[in-house]
Amino acid sequence: MPSISPISDFQNFSPVPQQAERDNLGQADFLTLMITQFKNQDPFEPMDNGEFLGQLAQFSTVNGIESLNDSFTGLSGSMQDNQALQAAGLVGHAVLAVTDIGHLGDSGPLKGAIELDSSASNVQIDITDETGALVQRLDLGQQPPGMVNFSWDGINAKGDRAGTGHYQVSARVVRGTNIESAATVIEAEIKSVTLGQFGGGMSLNLEGGQSMPLGQVYQIIG
Repeated sequence: MPSISPISDFQNFSPVPQQAERDNLGQADFLTLMITQFKNQDPFEPMDNGEFLGQLAQFSTVNGIESLNDSFTGLSGSMQDNQALQAAGLVGHAVLAVTDIGHLGDSGPLKGAIELDSSASNVQIDITDETGALVQRLDLGQQPPGMVNFSWDGINAKGDRAGTGHYQVSARVVRGTNIESAATVIEAEIKSVTLGQFGGGMSLNLEGGQSMPLGQVYQIIG
């Protein structure tokens, strides 16, 4: 006769895995419930076809929205990864940023530019300090349409080297008797990049501690 293993031998087998409990119904469960509802409906008051189609459409809409949310989540993650790669490539490059604030370092000039839509008889650049006092004025003379570059060597009106720090840069365009202000773009080096969180945009941390959104970048120059 065959021998029967003692009960202790069966304790070495792994227990039968249990299926995880579900907190919501899937589309197959919904259709099963719908068919059951049809089978058990009152023949004298049958379910209206429009009501059935409405429930089915509502379920499909909810299911579609969930799938769309999953797709957007994946797309958002991919865009963040791509943003991080682009940010890493910007560090160390110089940019022209749309701003009227420039940083003068211990050595080297403060550079920038303005864009003219038509020729000008004279272009003036005023450099003022944090108190609003005029430090230096650059007369660029007659200029044709297009980009007009300027460079301040850091020497003030008295002939001394100005202190390190931030200076405001304003431009005036002279055309005959008309004098107009013009927007400036200032050259700065990107030291680091802060990635946008919770839907925020990427910001650039420039030399001198200034920070600005990526949208203010006019041109990447090197």
